[in-house]
Amino acid sequence: MKRRISNLLVGSIIAAGLLSVTSHVAATTTVEVYKSPTCGCCGKWVDHMRDHGFTVKTHDVGNKEIRKKSGISNTLGSCHTALINGYAFEGHVPAPDIARFLKEKPHAVGLAVPDMPHGTPGMEGSRVDPYSVLLIKERDQERKDTTIYKRYDPHAQQVERSQSEPEPQPQQTGSVMRLK
Repeated sequence: MKRRISNLLVGSIIAAGLLSVTSHVAATTTVEVYKSPTCGCCGKWVDHMRDHGFTVKTHDVGNKEIRKKSGISNTLGSCHTALINGYAFEGHVPAPDIARFLKEKPHAVGLAVPDMPHGTPGMEGSRVDPYSVLLIKERDQERKDTTIYKRYDPHAQQVERSQSEPEPQPQQTGSVMRLK
């Protein structure tokens, strides 16, 4: 019991530390978002970023030109492009991944979530599809040449949970029947 409480306490301290780092990165960062003025999911993603402490400035001019200028290939394209501290973020990239990326400061163009997968920030609904956040290491890199920065798969999480749960034991009735 003491070990469980100790593990919980250590986990809480680590989580608090990570949250403070994330909020510090977000609080000092302005996000420039290029999107269509009529795109509702882009507006929801902007709200997601603000909810995570980022200051967001939107440009309702579309994102094709800024995507090309930023070195993001069309194979990685989505409905909006964000610029932060010299990096480009294409599509519905979760704010915690952006905060982690900004903290790590890798030699890269940025991150992308190509297309518009259901269940990503701004695309919430009853359907949640697996998707990957892709690391773009070089300008104009094609989707097939990127690496996975983080994978989101709600179906895998359900399988992991069901495998970690103990199997139900048959109910004991108090008598034992033996075959001879």
